[in-house]
Amino acid sequence: MLENVPLFAGLSGEALAEVEQHGSVKSYRKNAIVINQDDETYSLYVILSGSVKVFISGADGREAVLNYQGAGDYFGDLALIDKQPRVASVMTTEPSTFMIISRDDFLTCLSRNPEIAINLIKPMTERMRMLAQNVSSLALLDVYGRVARVLLQQAREQDGVLMTEKLTQQEIADMVGASRAMVSRILKDLKAGGYISIDKKCIAIHQKLPARW
Repeated sequence: MLENVPLFAGLSGEALAEVEQHGSVKSYRKNAIVINQDDETYSLYVILSGSVKVFISGADGREAVLNYQGAGDYFGDLALIDKQPRVASVMTTEPSTFMIISRDDFLTCLSRNPEIAINLIKPMTERMRMLAQNVSSLALLDVYGRVARVLLQQAREQDGVLMTEKLTQQEIADMVGASRAMVSRILKDLKAGGYISIDKKCIAIHQKLPARW
């Protein structure tokens, strides 16, 4: 069940079985809140299927989307270390199933399989870098620059082409802090210029995106 999860890469079959023994599996419907910002809960959530958005909310009700995650990803790892309230909320974007591992059980598995620590630290540093870049882009880039950055950030190479997962215009707008209409216009222009193509909400990047628009 966990053999394709990067966090547990390199573990033996016996070690994986031990981790799975400590976890409980739970399913959520689409648009269900899995954890709330400021919750005092300390479990790790591994996404077995489906997808989620990670976001923060302001006092005025506005949201800022930090990330989208899918099968094989995980969240809740910060609370495993510092046992502090959740810094963000997580909501499913489609029906999803998770393996939930309590802090105490995870630390037990970690003590017996220290290689998990290396797998845990690397994504944490990547997310810290991404957060710093997000703050920088909000302060220094215009809307087009932020859209271009999100496309490149979300894209993975498939058969020689950079391709994002399913990503709606509204999801992009939430990530860059702009209106859906503005994002729609930028994507339309990029498509007309031959830079991208869009198929079933997946965006393929065919050539280097221009530095400015």
